[in-house]
Amino acid sequence: MKVFIDGNSGTTGLQLEERLRGRPDISLMRIDDNARKDPAAKKQFMEQVDVIFLCLPDDAARESVAIAPAGTLVIDASTAHRTAPGWAYGFPELSEEHRAAVRVSKRISNPGCHSSGFIALIYPLVASGMMKLTAKLNCTSLTGYSGGGRSMIETYETGRTPRDHLHAPRPYALGLTHKHLPEMKAQCGLEYAPHFYPVVGDMAQGMVVSIQAWAEQFSKAVSPEAVWEVLARHYEGSHFIRVMPFGASDEGSLDPTACNGSNRMELFVFGHESQILLAARLDNLGKGASGSAVQCMNIACGLDEQTGLT
Repeated sequence: MKVFIDGNSGTTGLQLEERLRGRPDISLMRIDDNARKDPAAKKQFMEQVDVIFLCLPDDAARESVAIAPAGTLVIDASTAHRTAPGWAYGFPELSEEHRAAVRVSKRISNPGCHSSGFIALIYPLVASGMMKLTAKLNCTSLTGYSGGGRSMIETYETGRTPRDHLHAPRPYALGLTHKHLPEMKAQCGLEYAPHFYPVVGDMAQGMVVSIQAWAEQFSKAVSPEAVWEVLARHYEGSHFIRVMPFGASDEGSLDPTACNGSNRMELFVFGHESQILLAARLDNLGKGASGSAVQCMNIACGLDEQTGLT
């Protein structure tokens, strides 16, 4: 199977290469730099491959999609098509409909890292009727700096910024218009996007997405244990998503790096009668990016979804 990673110099592209390089069923195809800048030559190159991964800025991803052959599998890791009509949302664990769409579609949009954690927690609660569509949720996400792309990675790793300024966690996207918000709202069927507060930590990768929910945001009186049961039933048998025992933690805290290097996601539920805390732990470059993209490729190509990801 011939695979082309369009944008293989960025973090997600490099991680995709790492996950695919050793697979005997994959031939990684590279385009000449001059051809990359020539739409006609790039289109001709795309016609020779079976799978195209897009690891590009949104506008560049749209340009590549416009010249990609209709019958070639395209998996877009950008934000460009996550709520676009005709695109499968690449989160097969959400429902049988999501899995079926990934299986048959030639256009798959890979979820964002923050939104993967949020949607994994909220979608089952909405689908079960437990959570109101009108719920106004608060979401906090502590993430590694690799999730901020090349500029944020350079800030932390080039040494140009004094390290004393970077050790402490730093809130960002303070305008409350983070690019993952539209998919959080749309994929969960919510009427309101969450109040989203991302925080970058002094770690390359890993994340914990947490949601603070009040009792009135549910359609009826529920206990944290009942919320846990809905999540546990929803993800029963999942290869990559595990609902941890109710109240489980790392001695009273959560290590955001515990799933690093894997395509694993762990879900947690805490709380009492009036307040519930939900949390998702994942590698922002694994289930939050390139690992998820490989999983979707496996499903779309009729392979075991765990291929190359165990």
